[in-house]
Amino acid sequence: MGLFTVLQQMGVIAVLVAIGIFAGKRGIVDTVSSKSISTLVMDICNPALMLTSVLGGSITADHTALLTAGAIAIIFYASLVLIGFILPPLLHIENDKRRFYNMMCVYTNVGFIGIPVAHAVLPPDGMLCVLVCNVMYSLLFYTHGVTILSGSKEKMRPSQILSPGTIAAIISILIVWFHISLPEPVNETIAYVGNATVFLSMLLLGVSIARTRISQGIKNIRIWLFILVRLIALPALLAVILRSLNLDPVLTAGMCLMATMPVGNLPLIQAEKTGEDTGVLSQGIAITTIVSMATITVFMAILA
Repeated sequence: MGLFTVLQQMGVIAVLVAIGIFAGKRGIVDTVSSKSISTLVMDICNPALMLTSVLGGSITADHTALLTAGAIAIIFYASLVLIGFILPPLLHIENDKRRFYNMMCVYTNVGFIGIPVAHAVLPPDGMLCVLVCNVMYSLLFYTHGVTILSGSKEKMRPSQILSPGTIAAIISILIVWFHISLPEPVNETIAYVGNATVFLSMLLLGVSIARTRISQGIKNIRIWLFILVRLIALPALLAVILRSLNLDPVLTAGMCLMATMPVGNLPLIQAEKTGEDTGVLSQGIAITTIVSMATITVFMAILA
């Protein structure tokens, strides 16, 4: 994929986000409706888009490529967990806020934003990275994530790992592995549902940005240092390592795209449920999302 194609695709996504900002500012999408649409996207549309990406035989990667993607994802997330403990002290984050930066480091938006963006800018085989990263995300968040976020006060909840998104990702991997095909009417139905994901997810992203007071976050030098390390330096280092291993360029681009994703919404939702101060998380989500529009474009253009 050339530079012009990447810029074109990211430009389209930027316009969709702008529509969401407009809808949020005008009150067209209110708090109640945004929660409902969020549930629709996370539990129905996103899983359908994952399935659509692997149905019809568009992914031609073999078992070795799938296993390689899985191994890289495991190493990548293990590294993120370690970095999540090391980075906050290095940035001199206050003790009571370090767990939030830990969450922002590990739990980026590989699902809500990652799936539609990957679908737009990557070849079909690049979706392998998206699938394995979403499985790893779910496995970690409801075990490691809830424990860190609650300050070890809340127990791990493995039963919540099997969300619709995780189940769809696992099924998608099985479809690729066993070359499973479904009847065409089923494929078309899933495709119609999945095609709604890109617009709805970008709409909600814009609405979220419109409602966030990011002025304080923009003035916070620690958030910018975090962005420099997590959204720029880390993906760049990952790209150098994967390229030095002479891996498939599509696989390299897919993993680097997942590494450039902005902070995810799930830690914020969990923090709100437990009555935590969500200021750091909401600012981090809004600012990293805006910045990622540029960083994703640059990285994908370089790796094209």
